[in-house]
Amino acid sequence: MGKTRFESTIKQIPYPQQAVYDMLSNLENISKVMDRIPEDKISDMEFDRDHVSMTVDPVGFIKLAVCDREEPKCIKFQTEQSPVPFYVWIQMLPVTDTTSKMKVTAEADLNPFIKAMVQKPLQEGVEQIAEGLARIQYN
Repeated sequence: MGKTRFESTIKQIPYPQQAVYDMLSNLENISKVMDRIPEDKISDMEFDRDHVSMTVDPVGFIKLAVCDREEPKCIKFQTEQSPVPFYVWIQMLPVTDTTSKMKVTAEADLNPFIKAMVQKPLQEGVEQIAEGLARIQYN
C-alpha cells in the first residue's frame, strides 16, 4: 500500500480568496449549487455544516467530514464512510484583491490492484470537482 495523490489543475476564480473560503468552509452552502451537481453521477446527497454524504456512481456511498479549516487558505476533508478511505483538500490562494486561484487534491492509501481500477475515475473526479467549484458564484 502506498499513498497516491490526485491533483486538479489550478483554477482561476473571479472572486476574492476570503469569499471563496467563507462559502466552501460551510457545507450547508451546497444547497446554493445543487442545480450544478450531475444527477446521473451523484444522488441521495445530505449535508450539514461539517459533513456531506452521497451515493456516487459507480463508487457507492461516501460520507466526508471537514477535519481541518485554515482560514482563508485551506479546507481539509476525510472520509467517515467510503469503499476506499481518502482525504480531500481544497487550497485557495489570492491572486489580486478581487480574484483567487484554487486546487483540489485527494490522497488515498491504495494497493496496486485497487490503484489500477480507481486511478482514472479519481483523477477525473478531482478535476470535475475543481471545475464545478470554479463556476460557483461566491457573492
